[in-house]
Parts: sequence; C-alpha cells; structure tokens
Amino acid sequence: MTDKDVERTDERGYHLEPWWADLGTWGAVALIATGGLAAAWFFFRLPGTPEELAAGYHQAARVVAIGLVIAGSALLGRRRTRATAAEETTEETTEETTEETTEAERA
Repeated sequence: MTDKDVERTDERGYHLEPWWADLGTWGAVALIATGGLAAAWFFFRLPGTPEELAAGYHQAARVVAIGLVIAGSALLGRRRTRATAAEETTEETTEETTEETTEAERA
C-alpha cells in the first residue's frame, strides 16, 4: 500500500475565517461608526459603561481598528483592480497602434 492509497481523516475540508473576513467596505464603515458610537457612549458614561473606562475605550478602539484595516484592504483591492484594468486597456491600445503603424509602413 502506498501513501496515496491511505485516506487522511485529520484534514478538514473547510477553513474557519474570522467574523470580519467578508464584511467589505460598507461593513468596515459600519464598524468604524459603531466603534465611534461606543467611544462616545463611554465618554458620556451612559448606562452600561464599565467601571474601568480604559477597558471600554480599548474595546471601542479595537472595533475601530478592525474597521480601518478592512476599509484599507478593500480600497487597496479596488485600486489594484482598476490599475490592472487600466494596464490591459493600455496594452490593447498599444498593440492596435503598433499594428496600424506596421500596416501603414507596408503600404
């Protein structure tokens, strides 16, 4: 029996992703707004504010930070997509111009 014939049962067929993995740009904006709202809530010491204010601000800052990272990643991805599309358009235009120039030189 070879190694290929042995079935591996310890491997999982799925990958667990963090809860924020598929939020996108609008989800990131919502997280930033929620974190800001939580910070304001703690600042005004509304009901539910923890005894230790630093802990509340820390939690709010974590939510805002996750939102900023997601927003940055989404915007960079969008920028890369646009840059790739622009390069493809430029390459097609350059190829067409080169073909036209070559045909004109032959004539």
